[in-house]
Amino acid sequence: MTFVRTRLELDRMQPGNTLLVLLRGAEPRGNVPRTAAEQGHEVLSLRDGEDGITRLLIRKKAG
Repeated sequence: MTFVRTRLELDRMQPGNTLLVLLRGAEPRGNVPRTAAEQGHEVLSLRDGEDGITRLLIRKKAG
């Protein structure tokens, strides 16, 4: 379900803009970056925080 929300936000953004996504749990941590990359977006960083939240930075694909 997390990628659905991420996709909706990416659809509203201009190409080249970046989106910070906060992920909790192993399944979203694996699925969201993979799916974003499969759709042509650039995964800029993926960092696990001490608070148990993973911070994913995505750049929306051009055009």
